[in-house]
This record gives sequence, C-alpha cells and structure tokens, in this order.
Amino acid sequence: MSFTPHTQTEIKAMLDTIGVSSVDQLFEEIPANVRAKEMTGIPQGINEAAMSRLMQALAKQDEVKLNFIGAGCYQHHIPAAVWDVVSRGEFMTAYTPYQAEASQGTLQLIYEYQTMMTSLMSMDVSNASLYEGASSLAEAVLMAVRANKDSQSKRVLIAGEISPVYVDTVNTIVKNQGVTLESVRFGMTSDEACLKKFSVYDGQDFAAVIIAQPNFLGRIQTVDALTDWAHQQKALVIGLVNPMAMALLKPPGQWGAKGADIACGEGQPLGIPMASGGPYFGFMCCKQEIVRQMPGRIIGRTVDQDGKTGFCLTLQAREQHIRRAKATSNICTNQGLLATAATIYMSLMGPEGLKRVAAQSHANTRLLAQKLAKISGVKVLSTQPYFHEIVVQLSKPVSTVLDKLAEQGIQAGYDLTTRFPELDNALLICATEIHTEEDMDQLVQGLASC
Repeated sequence: MSFTPHTQTEIKAMLDTIGVSSVDQLFEEIPANVRAKEMTGIPQGINEAAMSRLMQALAKQDEVKLNFIGAGCYQHHIPAAVWDVVSRGEFMTAYTPYQAEASQGTLQLIYEYQTMMTSLMSMDVSNASLYEGASSLAEAVLMAVRANKDSQSKRVLIAGEISPVYVDTVNTIVKNQGVTLESVRFGMTSDEACLKKFSVYDGQDFAAVIIAQPNFLGRIQTVDALTDWAHQQKALVIGLVNPMAMALLKPPGQWGAKGADIACGEGQPLGIPMASGGPYFGFMCCKQEIVRQMPGRIIGRTVDQDGKTGFCLTLQAREQHIRRAKATSNICTNQGLLATAATIYMSLMGPEGLKRVAAQSHANTRLLAQKLAKISGVKVLSTQPYFHEIVVQLSKPVSTVLDKLAEQGIQAGYDLTTRFPELDNALLICATEIHTEEDMDQLVQGLASC
C-alpha cells in the first residue's frame, strides 16, 4: 500500500499548479544511474501474529548468559529510573522544532547535557550530540581540517589503535573531500617504543592527530606526550575517548600543556543499553576558539525581556536549515532521546558514582586478567596500563574457541585476528562493574575446557 496521504486528484492538482506532468518529472535532473532501483528483495507482508513470533525468535538470538565483549559497546548497569523517565511522553515523542524556543523544557535538558559533558571532558563547549561515535570522529576530522589555519594539508594521523569500524566510517565520509588518514599502530610495545614511532613524522604537516584514550586494545596511552608532540607539529589534537573512563582518567582538556582541541566518542556507556547495535549517540566537545567550526546544535542560556532565564539555539549559522550546502555538516541532527537518557544517567550517578563505576570496572578487569593468566594455552598480552579491556593470546584458533563458548552461553570477547593479524590469534576481553567473580570463573572454566 502507498503511505502517501494525498489522493490522485490532490497530486494532479499540485502538479498542475507547478506546471509538471508527473512526480517523476520532478527528479529528472538526477542521473538515472544513481537513482534507487525497484526493491525486489523485500518479502511479502505477514500478519501481526506471525510478526510477533518472528520478532520473539530474533530477540532470543540476543539472549546470552555472560557477555565479555567490549570493542566500543559496553554493558553497564543502568538504573531503572533512567528509562522510566526517558519513556515519559514529553521526552519519548518530543523533537526540537525549528522554532526551538517554544520547547523550553527540551532545550533546558540539552543545555544540562552539554554542561555535564564539558565538565566530564574538561572542555569549553559541547554540542547537543551527534549520530554515534564513528560519525562523530569523522565530523571531528572535518572540523579540525577546517579549523587548523596553520596546516596546508588534509592529512590526519592516528596515534595508536582505534576501532576498525571507526576507521572505515571516517574514510567513507572524508575520502571524497581529499582528507587522508595515516595510522601508527602501537600494539603491545612499551610507551617509549610508541613515542619513537612518531620520530619519522617530525616536521611534517598534519591537520590533526587522533589520540584514543583508552585505545581500541584497552591500553591507556601516554596522552600528555602525544598531545604536546602534535601541538609542536602545529596539528590540532582530537581526543577519541570512552566517557566512562574519563571519570577516572585525565580528561582531554587537560592533556599536555594545552589540552586537546576536540573531544569526541560514543556516548553509549552513559545509560544506553546494548540494543543490537543501536541507536546510540555521539558526543563532541571543543575549545572555545574553534566553536564556530563545530557541527551540530548548541543550546545557549540567556534571559528574556523580563529578566527570566531562557534557553535557545545558538550559532545557528553553521546549520543546514540556515546555510544549506555551506553548513558545517550535512548530518547535524542531534540524538535527543539518547542524550536525554545520558543526562538522566549522569544526574543520578553524579561525578562520584561515575568514578566508582569506572574504578570497579578496572578492578574487575585486573582480577580477570590474573585468573586468565593461570590458564594453560592463554597468555595475557596487555602488560601496559589498561582500563577495562585486555588482549589475550590463545593457543587455538580464536573463532573455534568463541564458537564453543557461545554454545555454553558465553560471549567471550572480540576476535582480533581479522583486523589485527599482527597480534597472532588474539582476543579482546572486557569486564565492567556488572561482572562478578563467579562470572569470571565461568569464563575461565570455559576457556580451560577448550
């Protein structure tokens, strides 16, 4: 059935008014080879009962007793109050209209979100959120290229390992704009060896350097030295960070002598459930001097003509609905519902609560590493400081071990062999505050039995 709410008579009247004979004629300027073809792979519709059975069967595929996969999406405890509040109609169904000042409650909540994120990242400004972590990094790269007036290049250097998915996403978004990414992998080497790898880049022109904290392999990086090196090369610094880790570690705004210029990442750890890959939200903060290059919405606080506090969209000249093709981004919509959940989560937890979650996650990972090190055929490769993920090397094929553990209801970790073959049969394992010692023992017993 058609979802168009107009009758054929209404459509003809509109076409006659604008002087065209068909709807297809409106799209003639789009080349035929780039138009969407007929969707032939969509199955026939089914009734409600059959759909319910299908969805229940699909949902059961997500059921797992134990999960030790991290790799950018983390299982934390979410207080019940978070989604009870988010599910209220005024949050669940609300959307910031373009006459935004009519929605003072929504604007105030986003303003509170921005305030919390700038505090967590020790930065000057936050936007109202982005789609998710990978595209937020891509936006940060484009922002840095625009903002760095000292650089004549569009080269961006990646310091250490970041998610392969993020690399793929960033490349997809920036490659046709002439931006190139160059990666320096650190692996399991010492901090001194990592810094030496940068010596070949001394004096070269880079628009930005991406520094992950922690990096994709869970390692806590020497961000101060890396940040100072990047600034010496007149490059801007993009901090790609886990927001939960920032409750415990030095935030990007305090890295090195001057601090990072941009902080971004995935906000999922802040009260967003592991929902089969999303939806999630990306966050971005920056220094005041480059705020006009920041994509996405920013909510400001002001006073009305009676002196009462009010909230409004600010710096709108960067956005699509004002500047169209000259906007800072073509995907500047914020993830309002997820940012709302994060705001409520951070409000409930507070700085001390976030710090305790991060500290317990780290403590559990240390305990798990000690237990794993005692298993024959398992070697813990993470000898440098880490947050809540570690790399272990197995004596058997990782995929085979993961399949056997999955049969026991254990998702043991992320297989690194495909994207990081140099680590030789390695597995990335994550623990958070939710894991008990009994959970760890079950994983250890499962690995030992393989």
